[in-house]
Amino acid sequence: MTEVGDKSGPDAFDADETVRVRFTVNGRKVACEVAARDTLLDCLRTRLELTGTHAGCEMGACGACLVQLDGRAVHSCLMFAVQADGHGIDTIEGLSERGVIADLQAEFHRRNALQCGFCTPGMLVNAHELLSQVERPSRAAIRDALSGNYCRCTGYEAIVDAIAAVAEARAAARPGKAEGALP
Repeated sequence: MTEVGDKSGPDAFDADETVRVRFTVNGRKVACEVAARDTLLDCLRTRLELTGTHAGCEMGACGACLVQLDGRAVHSCLMFAVQADGHGIDTIEGLSERGVIADLQAEFHRRNALQCGFCTPGMLVNAHELLSQVERPSRAAIRDALSGNYCRCTGYEAIVDAIAAVAEARAAARPGKAEGALP
């Protein structure tokens, strides 16, 4: 019989033992050593020094930690780094560097849709995902998409306005654009 705390059995492990993970972050292949218990958020912020992804509630409720994993928004505080092994990750830094959210960033600024800025990276990641799936989301759909993002400063209206304006501008710029927004 193995005693609790006995590290000599066949299933014994050292809690500080590291695992090598490899993923593509913001278009660059990276590898780093992480403890099996380290979250993707911890890895991004401490190992890779990508601090645009914020640690908020650490329970997946506030949206400050959102990143894209293979093109889908995920809460990096709820995912172990080892779970992301072999996947593609885009952080706010990568989305910004590639220019894919430049119009969202500009409209957030123009409409004062940010104040302290703590929630902004998660809001932008979520807005980017929404607009990549729905050309002209309704205001209700935008609010629904943002329901997992907490902002204590803005009251959300300017954020919804900014996302709706970008959706309209993108739709208007597309060849063969459809008329009118969804209700």
